Amino acid sequence: MLELLKKGMLAGLGAAVLTRDKILEATRKLVEEGKLSSDEAETLTEELIKSGEREWEDAGSKLQSSLKKVSESLEVIRRKEFSELLARVDMLEQRLSGLEKERDRAGKAGTD
Repeated sequence: MLELLKKGMLAGLGAAVLTRDKILEATRKLVEEGKLSSDEAETLTEELIKSGEREWEDAGSKLQSSLKKVSESLEVIRRKEFSELLARVDMLEQRLSGLEKERDRAGKAGTD
């Protein structure tokens, strides 16, 4: 799932770069056609790019929120929680092993 998300984000980033190029190309064309002055084209380009960036950030926030909800609904364990559980299991195995050794020694002592 993480790989799919990475690919989606990279595709979105590529689209953002492509969109910026398309905006620049379109405003240059409008200047060449005399429909916009170069100052107007520059202002329009900046506004469109900033608007796109805000939209991108908003989409990223929504995606992050959605992913959090999905991961919570799937009851996915976090790496830290998994590491903590492994440490607890190791500790319990050591304690159990120690108790078994004590029981075996006590059993041998009782037969002597």
